[in-house]
Amino acid sequence: MKKLLSFIACATIATSIGTEAKAAEVTVKKGDTLWSISQDYNVSTEDIKSWNDLDSDIIKINDTLDLQVEKKYKVKSGDTLWSIAKDNDNTVEDLMKWNDLSSEKIYAGEELIVDNGIEKKATTKNEEAKESAAKTVNKDDSGNAETLTVSATAYTADCEGCSGVTATGIDLNENPNQKVIAVDPKVIPLGSTVYVEGYGQAIAGDTGGAIKGKKIDLFMSSEKQALKWGRQQVEVKILD
Repeated sequence: MKKLLSFIACATIATSIGTEAKAAEVTVKKGDTLWSISQDYNVSTEDIKSWNDLDSDIIKINDTLDLQVEKKYKVKSGDTLWSIAKDNDNTVEDLMKWNDLSSEKIYAGEELIVDNGIEKKATTKNEEAKESAAKTVNKDDSGNAETLTVSATAYTADCEGCSGVTATGIDLNENPNQKVIAVDPKVIPLGSTVYVEGYGQAIAGDTGGAIKGKKIDLFMSSEKQALKWGRQQVEVKILD
């Protein structure tokens, strides 16, 4: 993993409303995947890999990633904090906090942070994920996710017409030892970390047309392994 400094200056990306993007540092936590981080911060996995000089989708706990997520706006004559907040889908309070403003007075030519990316998008996405998971996974008294009993089949990326890239952007041909399962996102949240009986810890990183309800499909590096697995009833624990 190539580690970069926090808040590295980057090239300005101009848009029709006069915004620019800036890099911000994110520290990888347990259970994070490149795809889950891309969803949290509303960027693509390919962009994250490009910004951080990554040649695979594998990331490790405590690695640092730089994301171009903070956006700025140059105030024009007639603008108000309220109009800017409305145009950028945030609040006056957000703008005052992000820009350390003590009043709502702003001036033409002044640059304001209109989306700090991390606080706004990550908070929203995490709340949505927690709410979705709470609807589909029962909790035991200790607050841990209960184990689900599912029907598990196996698949391989080495087949005619297969791209080898999962629904969350993991290239299985480049990462043949990656443990990935295909799930029904209504039952097991996409991007979550799970433990599958007889398979080990894996990422719920793919979907499939036949994977509905309490069914999963385990990625195997070879057709021989997939055939050997066949179909089994196994227990799955959602770790996060």
